[in-house]
Amino acid sequence: MSNSLSILIIDDEAQIRKLLAITLQSNGYSIQEAASGKEALTCVAMHPPDLILLDLGLPDQSGHDVLKHLREWFTNPVIIVSVQNGEEDIVKALDAGANDYLIKPFRTGELLARIRSALRKAASVANMPVADYTDLFIDFANRIVKKDNVTVKLTATEYSLLSLFAQNEGKVLTHQYLLQHVWGPTHQNESQYLRVFVAQLRKKIETDPNRPAHIITESGVGYRFIGHGNDHS
Repeated sequence: MSNSLSILIIDDEAQIRKLLAITLQSNGYSIQEAASGKEALTCVAMHPPDLILLDLGLPDQSGHDVLKHLREWFTNPVIIVSVQNGEEDIVKALDAGANDYLIKPFRTGELLARIRSALRKAASVANMPVADYTDLFIDFANRIVKKDNVTVKLTATEYSLLSLFAQNEGKVLTHQYLLQHVWGPTHQNESQYLRVFVAQLRKKIETDPNRPAHIITESGVGYRFIGHGNDHS
């Protein structure tokens, strides 16, 4: 792979770093490694990678804290790779800006597929730097959303949902598609979860959340995002 994409492995276990490095290098990626949170943050600042694999159990600080620091400025994908499989840990990481969560032990093929998916999404966002609608503005590169020129504070999950909608403007996205792409394949049947987040998002970006102009419900199927939604209710 020419101009190979770079991946930073953040894990305190040398054996795991070595195993991941061999796997990723054999698939054309260039590798950086860090064994602690401090080392990782220094490495990212000096040589920003295209993607990060982050373990939550680090010796000097939690992976959650590292992720929080990273998301203050680093916008490339971060995939959590951890033995911690509790729902609270997974939701906390995804809400803090992780793009995906993979539980150890995992199959190599699944890891590579998750990496390819995250990199594809990042590339599609890079090719669509801003979406500027009548009352709504989205800066994908800097993760900034404005409603009537006022900056809107979204959680990482709300932003991921809005970003997915905007990149598929005019298309009907099924409940299953949205759940899989925002929360992962284990959440595909949790439509109630999706309804809660859509309601929260509507409160923040719609002029009248009860008569949405942007996020239109397609009854029994999913949702359709309309950029210039003046004729919809």
